Amino acid sequence: MFSAGLAWFCSMDKLEAKKRLEKLKDQLREVDHAYYVLDRPIMSDAARDSLKDEIEKIEKLYPDLITLDSPTQRIGGKALSRFEKVKHDIAKYSLDDVFDFAEVREFDERVKRFLKIPESQDIEYTCELKIDGLNMSFHYRKGIFERAVTRGDGIFGEDVTHTVRTIRSLPLKLRQAIDLEIGGEVYMPKKSFEKLNKEAGIDDKKKFANPRNAAAGSVRQLDPSVAAGRDLDIYAWAIYKIGDDKEEMKLKTQESVLRKMKELGFKVNEHFQKVNNISGAIKFCEEWSKKRDKLPYDIDGIAIKVNNLDWQARLGRAAKYVRWACAYKFPAEQATSVIEDIQWQVGRTGALTPVAHLKPVPVAGSIVSRATLHNVDEIWRKDVRIGDTVILQKAGDIIPEIIAPLPRLRTGKEKKVAMPTACPICHSAVSRRDGEVAIYCTNKNCFAKEIEKMIHFVSKKGFFIEGLGDKIVEQLINEGLVNDFTDIFELEIGDLEPLERFAEKSAEKLIKSIEKSKRVRLAKLIFALGIRYIGEETAEIIAQNYHARTITDFVEKINKQNLDDLNNIEGIGETVAKSVIDYFQNKENIDLLKKLEKVGIIIEREEAVAEKSGVTGKTFVLTGTLEVLSRDEAKAMIKRVGGKVAESVSKKTDYVILGENPGSKYDKAKELGVKIITEQEFQDLLK
Repeated sequence: MFSAGLAWFCSMDKLEAKKRLEKLKDQLREVDHAYYVLDRPIMSDAARDSLKDEIEKIEKLYPDLITLDSPTQRIGGKALSRFEKVKHDIAKYSLDDVFDFAEVREFDERVKRFLKIPESQDIEYTCELKIDGLNMSFHYRKGIFERAVTRGDGIFGEDVTHTVRTIRSLPLKLRQAIDLEIGGEVYMPKKSFEKLNKEAGIDDKKKFANPRNAAAGSVRQLDPSVAAGRDLDIYAWAIYKIGDDKEEMKLKTQESVLRKMKELGFKVNEHFQKVNNISGAIKFCEEWSKKRDKLPYDIDGIAIKVNNLDWQARLGRAAKYVRWACAYKFPAEQATSVIEDIQWQVGRTGALTPVAHLKPVPVAGSIVSRATLHNVDEIWRKDVRIGDTVILQKAGDIIPEIIAPLPRLRTGKEKKVAMPTACPICHSAVSRRDGEVAIYCTNKNCFAKEIEKMIHFVSKKGFFIEGLGDKIVEQLINEGLVNDFTDIFELEIGDLEPLERFAEKSAEKLIKSIEKSKRVRLAKLIFALGIRYIGEETAEIIAQNYHARTITDFVEKINKQNLDDLNNIEGIGETVAKSVIDYFQNKENIDLLKKLEKVGIIIEREEAVAEKSGVTGKTFVLTGTLEVLSRDEAKAMIKRVGGKVAESVSKKTDYVILGENPGSKYDKAKELGVKIITEQEFQDLLK
């Protein structure tokens, strides 16, 4: 039977085989789309397998006809030895979490204030189920699937194409031959999760805590065959970037984006809804809060997005979140436990934070034994005592917090909590700063502060020195080998070998890791310094606006700026700007930076930064809607050639890029005599 079938294939010439292969692939794409995306099978599994078998036979005869969109290429290739880091073309946004409907209404009010819309005017929103999975970007070139990248820190992600390609609901070929970048969620259905954990048997180490962890663990397998057997799925929810196809530029609403992705062949969650106002959005949240347990997958909230894409562009983003959307999180999972002790933890800024040590209890898929109490005022306000039975909650990845004690369960042995009078680590006096509720250790050389600063400095988001974990940091400080950041880079093998936990090879490995870390991206250096209020994304914004080849160059550029200069950068507010100015006006900090340069720290040149051009160092402001580029794309282009982007027009603005329906920035530019250019003139300027 097989030989007869093979003889028929062999009788076809290559051109006939190619035509037959294309028709077979088109047919199989239609079958898979109906089965995996629409959940409406149009033929039996046996018939589908027969089509795939024919494709495999033709490709075996003519291997050069194998293409990336072939169904035989979903599972293929060798296991990887490591994941490749990828810089996103467009920085990925986050949604600000809100936990009650008062905060949802506050979001609506902020949107109206920013857009200068009367409070009485309604705004259309799209409401989408927030799938509890792994945030991902999917890249297509001329309609063919090219790459999948995890969100990562929003700037860099990991290339996981080899595992994502195995997911049946992901189209390998779109219905239009366009360049596209899609945002979506990889998730594991509840039944698949239960099956996976059942297969693990009694081995708890092989079991996953929840479907989200299972999906993330499956995608990050080095061997694609492991992911292929775990029944992952995908929902698409955003178009980040479109190629040169003019038709795609007609998309005007978030609703039209979702419908367009569905037309292209993506699986889009069918439960989205356009609502006329924020009250409609709240009603949608209330309905799904009751119905979510009946879904075959986990959701942890509702994404509420301004429907008008032009308004989304005008609203833009702050340092961490976009202004045009929020994520309403369903009421957190709660449990009760007993507080066995309350201890004070010293952070890198010297702030003392009370941490409740609890009898272990399962909450939201994990075992909780500690919870934050924020500050002493919070403890007193809630009247939380050591020995109390308390209600605690955990929402998503947020650190568990104590909601309230249960006074009726008290025995009389509970102890009230007093404000600490001394640092629990160095025993120095503590104090409160004006206008703050936090308590601080007054010893600037406090051992705990130094440990936390050092751990922050060498962490993955900072210098990322592999092998230099928390315990090793503490050991180095205890032994007097390290007093500040710079001492790390002067360590030698001989310093480490005598220490506990170290042998010749482990000492050599750590020294190599330290040497490797001397080349660092500017954003990671800024984050590692531990400047107050500076997180990952803010560090990226500062780095993009103040490109520098050396630490000295960077310090000089920052010291030329005043509060207004920094405050005018999108994503940096007054609080962050003041913190940056204060840090770089401190002589001790400057001396530390000089020493870092002296011990060999080199700022890596960003690949995205081009050679100096006519716009390097120039400041741009965008107003109105651009015809070809999105705002994010225009900003990315400016930053790639060393330009700066500001939100408001001032005398220091060099160019205002004019789009359709410009706002007050246009009038301000004319008043100040700032050069106004069109989108085409802007692109000519870059060339």
